[in-house]
Amino acid sequence: MADSGSGPAPRWCSCRVPDDAERSSGVSRRAVLGGLTAAGALALAGWPGSASAEAAAAKDKSVTITVMGTSDLHSHAVNWDYYTDAAYKDSAGNVVGLARVSSLVEQIRGTRGRDRTLLFDAGDTIQGTPLGYYYATVEPITKTGDVHPMARLMNEIGYDAVALGNHEFNYGLPLLEKWIGQMDAPALAANAVHAGTTRPAFEPFMIKRMHVPGHPPIRVGLLGLTNPGVAIWDKANTSGKLEFLDLVETAKRWVPVIRARGADVVIVSAHAGDSGLSSYTGDIPVENASAMVAEQVPGIDAILFGHAHLDIPVRYVTNKATGQSVVMSEPKCWGERLSVFDLTLAHEKGRWKVTGKSATTVNTNTVQEDPKIVGLVRKQHDAVVAYVNQKVATSTQALSAAESCWKDTAILDYVQLVQTAKVTEAVKGTEYASLPVLSIAAPFSRAATFPAGQVTIRDIAGLYIYDNTLLGSVLTGAQIKDYLEYSAQYFKKTAPDAPVDPASWTNEANRPDYNYDQFAGVDYDVDISKDAGSRIANLSYDGAPIDPNQKFVVAVNNYRQSGGGGFPHISKAPVVYNAQVAIREAIVAYASAAGTIDPATFHKENWRLVRNGTPVF
Repeated sequence: MADSGSGPAPRWCSCRVPDDAERSSGVSRRAVLGGLTAAGALALAGWPGSASAEAAAAKDKSVTITVMGTSDLHSHAVNWDYYTDAAYKDSAGNVVGLARVSSLVEQIRGTRGRDRTLLFDAGDTIQGTPLGYYYATVEPITKTGDVHPMARLMNEIGYDAVALGNHEFNYGLPLLEKWIGQMDAPALAANAVHAGTTRPAFEPFMIKRMHVPGHPPIRVGLLGLTNPGVAIWDKANTSGKLEFLDLVETAKRWVPVIRARGADVVIVSAHAGDSGLSSYTGDIPVENASAMVAEQVPGIDAILFGHAHLDIPVRYVTNKATGQSVVMSEPKCWGERLSVFDLTLAHEKGRWKVTGKSATTVNTNTVQEDPKIVGLVRKQHDAVVAYVNQKVATSTQALSAAESCWKDTAILDYVQLVQTAKVTEAVKGTEYASLPVLSIAAPFSRAATFPAGQVTIRDIAGLYIYDNTLLGSVLTGAQIKDYLEYSAQYFKKTAPDAPVDPASWTNEANRPDYNYDQFAGVDYDVDISKDAGSRIANLSYDGAPIDPNQKFVVAVNNYRQSGGGGFPHISKAPVVYNAQVAIREAIVAYASAAGTIDPATFHKENWRLVRNGTPVF
């Protein structure tokens, strides 16, 4: 990839890497690198020569520092479930939110000593609940100038740095820029570069100087890495502006720079799981590459990672080049856990050296909410509660998504209805107006319901939990067959005479529910007694077997159209509609205009599970 200029840069991509002294005084924290190469950064190395004098005065030549970390907060500020309009709870007794994180962080700071602790985050902060959605789209901070609730709380808690996650890009670069500008902590993403260059578009790293009484300063470097999947999942927001490089190669570039700048400890905050796998196909760099970074990049002491929403208290990975152990930890999600790394350092020959490493995760249900944090966000939280409880329509009966993973349900058909109507209207008067319009939807939440009677924004948000936008693409009958066969891999192969236990048949090979796509507008059977790839039977349109060459306009969300989930054909299919309409908002608008949600007018069981041709239900 050639390094080239591209004219005047927006504010989020115009700064240099700040040095250690600037970091200590809070200078130049926010946006990005404007062309400093690795060689240039190395040339800036050089540090005050006072370390040896301070070391001589130290009574104890070893010290332990504690690095705390969160990830995948997904705009959970307090312990609240906006979809149930009640305090969050689950069967495992977890709690959520920064208010709990704050109490735990303060407890650890009090125990270990504030001057011996740091606090980082591994990304996916500003999207995920109606709170994040509200301040990005309903009352966007880009227009109101209000401080984003997650920035307000993270500043109060005192984060030292955060990495950018893929969901930070969901609402576009202007919103991201605004949030970064409101953060006291630097937002890092070394592998997000200006399109057509290798210049980081955000700060790649920071170095924090810790002053532990009686000891020379300890310089802790943090490299931030985001997820390459952004190029797929948020193509509309980043194409032509940003590119996302390989995590391993990026770390190989920057870890030596951080070491040369005087870092005694190098930590990576990576928004990437540890498995080395990807949920997408093509030539995009590996999605879950954290362990690969540990194995292949010398000079790293610890990795805080996220993205997979798993509780991984500790994992040790041996670096192949040095034989040194790298300690890793993932703190689940939503503020349910806090990763806690303890790093012991010895001062030898004028420099600090890491001599011991450990990590664990702590459950935030062990503390109560920090009342100061709750108070700071109360006004914004209450505004969102009022918003999601607005009535939009009346349902003639209760609808549930509980069986949507194995039955064609009315509640998911309502999503299909809205998507079909929106795309049909959009292609009127175009060359595609004569093509049949189909729709694709997946069951995002088995807990989603519409009550009989009043349906609120909260109910609709509980059904359509992602901030996807709607597109229309063109597929042929043959491509639809391929697509459905791929989707049907979601089911385990089940004998024709096995007991009916549909909940045990789903999520084959850990496929999530949101990757079980269902079509509306065509009829078909899914025969789960057959091998994967040979499960779709009786595929028809308008009462006749589908013509493999027939073209259809298909309503689809941006995640799927961009290649999310690796479904065949859709990412390369011609796009005939893309007005950036949020699907959740389209459902709200449709329901509000209609006033009534009556399944008798739209629910059609067009697909069914069968075994050896016999319907399961």
